[in-house]
Amino acid sequence: MKEKISAILKTLPERPGVYLMRDIDGKIIYVGKAKKLKRRVSSYFRHTHSSPRLRKLVELIEDISTIRTETEAEALIVEAKLIRRYSPFFNVDLKMNDRYPYVKITDEDYPRIEITRHKDNDRATYFGPFVDAGNIRNLMRLAERYFPLRVCRSKITPNSKKRPCVEYNLGHSMGACAGLCSQSEYRERVADIALLFGGKQAELAGRLRERMNEAARNMEFEKAARYRDTIRTVWRLSRQKISSALQEDLDNETWKVLNRVQELLGLEVLAWRIDAFDISHTSGHDTYGCCVVFEQGRPSPNLYRRFKIRSLADGEIDDFASIYETVKRRYRHVMDNSEPAPQLALIDGGPVQLEYAQRAIHELGYDIPMIALAEREEIIFTPDNPEPLRLGRDDPALQLFQRLRDEVHRYAITTHRNARGKHMRHSRLDDIAGIGRKKAAELLVKFGSAKRIAELTAEEIMSVPGIGPKLAEKILEELKK
Repeated sequence: MKEKISAILKTLPERPGVYLMRDIDGKIIYVGKAKKLKRRVSSYFRHTHSSPRLRKLVELIEDISTIRTETEAEALIVEAKLIRRYSPFFNVDLKMNDRYPYVKITDEDYPRIEITRHKDNDRATYFGPFVDAGNIRNLMRLAERYFPLRVCRSKITPNSKKRPCVEYNLGHSMGACAGLCSQSEYRERVADIALLFGGKQAELAGRLRERMNEAARNMEFEKAARYRDTIRTVWRLSRQKISSALQEDLDNETWKVLNRVQELLGLEVLAWRIDAFDISHTSGHDTYGCCVVFEQGRPSPNLYRRFKIRSLADGEIDDFASIYETVKRRYRHVMDNSEPAPQLALIDGGPVQLEYAQRAIHELGYDIPMIALAEREEIIFTPDNPEPLRLGRDDPALQLFQRLRDEVHRYAITTHRNARGKHMRHSRLDDIAGIGRKKAAELLVKFGSAKRIAELTAEEIMSVPGIGPKLAEKILEELKK
């Protein structure tokens, strides 16, 4: 075995991912996926292959790079994208433009749902791709049973005199053609299906729960029971966790940027997923640490995370300690497999922020390449080099880092602003047992503020309807603490 290949094999993880094999000219000659990268890639070099094709492949391999993914399903999709992008010589199986299926909601007044392997520019809504046939069948069966749309392809002109089709009698249609539902009711059903196939089970269950409660209030118990059963089924079925960034093919420029980042930082693998960190507070109050995630050079908002800083007292300012806590909490979740692992992390700041972030991951026993981007000079700090990297403003790697930094900065400010607004809307009256929102609002409208109320007598407070002597005394006691 070649010395360089032997060294690469020792660094590979026993985790899912994609591997790219290159020849002496740096050309990609084979792309494969693996449930366990180390075991799969090492198998090519353990023994002599009976296949002439495999023997020739192994003979030509001069370099191997990998892309870590969170699941084997994700690796399948990444593999297919890379094969379509590079058309490696030894990938005969997927060169024929093999495609994974999507779920399509058509762009019509009364949309239909269908499965397709082609994502066209037809204004329809697509979900996927799905790599597990059983998974997509289960979701389609659930949609057919609980969220049925029309199945006919003819144009619908609702007519109340028209008899509904047999699918309506079977419970597989809303009877739109016979005017048995309005277009707004039909669109609400379409929105439910979009949440289902978009993996937003919590939001869908919330919508269904509201309808269930309304049906129960109206004593429509059979209808309420149906909503209850639908909610249970929705939670029982889990969608493959394929991020939105994986649903689109990359353009050539993005591939160049990611390869530039790998070359610039000497990364062992392509930075397929990148985390970025920032801190936001107002004079030490409402301090939050935030993390945004880019996949394939694009934001993946469903992976964004925020952390209320616990290690500092209210009013205490320590951005370094905040970075330390945020990074440590973030990668603790990564280590227990509840969050996806990135291939690179970017810290908004300079060498000291980077030092604290490094300390956090080392204490966890975790390892990930890290850099820091200083905002004013736009220079890049790395852990092992005392001299920062100074890139030209037109360097695509710097431009990607700037987009990451700007996005995490925006997210941190938004998070802090929302928290501050919530804090400002909160009144001390809200913390007093027995005072509901209505009574608190009436007190504030009449007297102006909690501070002003604390200066009143019990009799004055009792002038507000619903507040008796005991509650008035309790309000004064609490506000004067």
